[in-house]
Amino acid sequence: MDDEFEPIIGLEIHVELKTKSKMFCGCNADYFGHEPNTHCCPVCLGLPGALPVPNRKAVEWCVMLGLALNCEIPELSKFDRKNYYYPDLPKGYQISQYDKPFCINGYLEVKLDSNINKKKIRIRRVHMEEDTGKLLHATVDDPTSPSGLRGVEEKCTLIDFNRSGVPLVEIVTEPDIKSSEEARTFLKKLYQIIRYLGISDADMEKGSMRLEPNISVREVQNSEFKVQNNNLPPYKVEVKNINSFNFAKKAIDYEIDRQIELLKKGEIPKQETRGWNEKKGITYSQRSKEEAHDYRYFPEPDIPPVRWTENQKSKIKNQIGELPDKKLKRFMGDYGLSAYDANILTDTKEIADYYEKAVELGMKKKNITPKKIANWIINKKADIAKIAPEELISAVNIQLQKPTISDEEVEVAVKKVISQNSKAVSDYKSGKTNVIMYLVGMTMRTLKGQADPEKVKKLIMELLS
Repeated sequence: MDDEFEPIIGLEIHVELKTKSKMFCGCNADYFGHEPNTHCCPVCLGLPGALPVPNRKAVEWCVMLGLALNCEIPELSKFDRKNYYYPDLPKGYQISQYDKPFCINGYLEVKLDSNINKKKIRIRRVHMEEDTGKLLHATVDDPTSPSGLRGVEEKCTLIDFNRSGVPLVEIVTEPDIKSSEEARTFLKKLYQIIRYLGISDADMEKGSMRLEPNISVREVQNSEFKVQNNNLPPYKVEVKNINSFNFAKKAIDYEIDRQIELLKKGEIPKQETRGWNEKKGITYSQRSKEEAHDYRYFPEPDIPPVRWTENQKSKIKNQIGELPDKKLKRFMGDYGLSAYDANILTDTKEIADYYEKAVELGMKKKNITPKKIANWIINKKADIAKIAPEELISAVNIQLQKPTISDEEVEVAVKKVISQNSKAVSDYKSGKTNVIMYLVGMTMRTLKGQADPEKVKKLIMELLS
């Protein structure tokens, strides 16, 4: 990237909540992989006279996420209609939130530069809305073809409304991010928190977490590399529906380079929405980017405003539990783990819970320390989905109870194997170094597997040289 320019990056992240029913009706929200248009009703199809009823659990989970992201929860919130016409939006508007969202003014602290430096990324809002239907581009038989021309194929776009109305939370950051790596770090941290809360699977391959960076670039002074003023550039480019952290990073890097090239020519990049072509590694223009007034927001007349009491907010906050950063710090303090080990063991709530259960069982054995259990899980890559904590502790205990072999016994065994395998020794000295593993295997067999193979290998090589 050119040092004469500074990227200005904000993020919009959409997350589908895994409630049993949809946002404003009783339809099953578990739509993925089901036959098209089988999870629909008059409400999510926008039929005349159908009235929306908000999903209480979805609203509470939205607020829970906001609290986990250090947001303020205003006393009064409301739903609004976001008006635009698109085939996957059957009502001609989307029920969303505009000027009074559930959560505002939060932040997420992320670690940069190998966990040395930290940075607060401000979060403007976390609000609740409904998802749209899904467009499917297909090729089908053309029903309008004359009977003699049956089999003529026609390209078309089909609509599946199963996703329409699924609870969708949108997280919007301030434009505080200065690089694609910062963006990726933030997104990974957000993903981890969402998974810890248990409010969404955040499966990007299924589209339940979608990433949309907003990117612009401004010039800095050549002498001291300071921004000429604090005003944002007069444009921004949004890249829509990215489904991986790495693709988000690549799309941002591509956009930064593309925009710098335009600015150097004296051109101002267009304010537009672009797509990401992962095969070509480029963004492409989709449409001009709308402003808020283009959507003609107005309060949703069929849903009354929502008022929060301090007691209600406290009850939701008490459901959050221990989040990753706090758990990481506790694991290092309580169990004496290194930052590296603690990061691995707190990466997901599942592995953290598994480790703590194993530690609890290991303490009953007295000789199995938290550090030994951590080493076993990390170094031996224990499959926690297949091995219960009880089985893991049993395996560790058996390993610890094996009789130890002294260095003298190992050396005696190695010398014996070398003396009995003169051809292998000769082959090794003539350059066939792979024969060393044969000698290691013979030694391990002699010692009944009770020695460290790496130690045996090192000793054999020393003696042969």
